[in-house]
Amino acid sequence: MRPKPQAIAQNTTTSANPVEERKATPYVEPKIAVNKQVDAVLDSIDRINQARNFVDGFTIQVYSGLKREDALNAKRQLSTSFPTIQSEVQYAQPNFRVKAGRYFDRMNAQKDFMSVKRVFPSAILIPDRIALD
Repeated sequence: MRPKPQAIAQNTTTSANPVEERKATPYVEPKIAVNKQVDAVLDSIDRINQARNFVDGFTIQVYSGLKREDALNAKRQLSTSFPTIQSEVQYAQPNFRVKAGRYFDRMNAQKDFMSVKRVFPSAILIPDRIALD
């Protein structure tokens, strides 16, 4: 026979709303300003980003395989099904890859990915470097 757990007694002295029990924190005036230091760091980050010719983003890989004809057919079918999404065929020996779209964040990529996935069930969303023009 299994033992039965004992019922935990409810503490009736606490308030039903724990937010009411918190005390308001008084406003404290800042004594040290760091705006100039933050501006200097942001300026250096901006210079680094301007020197780079790419950003990290996402793309949809529709096809990856050894046959060039299959890659070109996948690109053609992608262009007819989704004319607003740019696609390209890349060759990295020995594979051909068909990639669609350039997205700076995953949320925008996910929207198109779901519609592409209906036509191309083997499509995957991959991180990619996006060239800045």
